[in-house]
Amino acid sequence: MSPLSRPSRLRRLGLCVATGAIAALTAAAPAAVAADPQPVGQRAEASAPDPMSDELSASAMQREHEARQQKAREEAQKQGQSQAQPAAPKRTYKGRVIAKPYLLLRDKPTRSSRVVGSVDYGTVVSIFCKTTGDNVDGNNRWYLLSDGTWAWGSARYIENIGSAPQTC
Repeated sequence: MSPLSRPSRLRRLGLCVATGAIAALTAAAPAAVAADPQPVGQRAEASAPDPMSDELSASAMQREHEARQQKAREEAQKQGQSQAQPAAPKRTYKGRVIAKPYLLLRDKPTRSSRVVGSVDYGTVVSIFCKTTGDNVDGNNRWYLLSDGTWAWGSARYIENIGSAPQTC
């Protein structure tokens, strides 16, 4: 047997060390992901947020929306039920998926972000708002869909039904 065909002890030792380091990083990753260094309520508002930042993650947008709804309910209760006027219903925007066979939904408005689901061709979806993100076939607009799970879909593959949605 040639010396190149069998692994040397030093090479095997290096492989074991590398495997151990990867295992340690994998074990530590969930704790690092769970720690949010900047809570949603303390984030500074920016005029044009970076699509790679956590501010545009679908889950963060959902938490902020739910917090605003809860605050509005609490304020209505403070004013009293008899004096509270019913709020005008929030405008909902609709769109139809034109991607065949389906549209991938993502956590952030970028092509490199995590895929969190998909929507079949022809499905009518509810659109919460729009923003700019990664360019997809010449279109850099992304829609935040609010059907069940909040996720971003490229506007290149969603056809508006009625008026265009508001900016996030």
